[in-house]
Amino acid sequence: MLRERKPWGAGLMIGLIMLITMMATPAFARSPSLKDAGVALWIFIIIGTVIVLLQLIPAAILFFSFVGTSSNMVFKRKKEGEKAAAGEKAVLTRIEPAPVKK
Repeated sequence: MLRERKPWGAGLMIGLIMLITMMATPAFARSPSLKDAGVALWIFIIIGTVIVLLQLIPAAILFFSFVGTSSNMVFKRKKEGEKAAAGEKAVLTRIEPAPVKK
């Protein structure tokens, strides 16, 4: 298992070093200027922002679902119907076959 991961890790490290080396060129040394940005770039930025913000909706649903589930587990509140049903549990002593009508 370890032998299989060594080439993978070495390749990953070489790739990261090359990426850092390529990004350190003088072309990327200056800050980007949005003064000369075209309409396509602004549309791309707006659509990207909308997509990122739309991801907050399911994230909020999952977050509040998790909070509700975990708080119910912590506080262990029983509903009124469950309290009444807890005292009237039926115990089955044996299994009887259901009658079949022909």
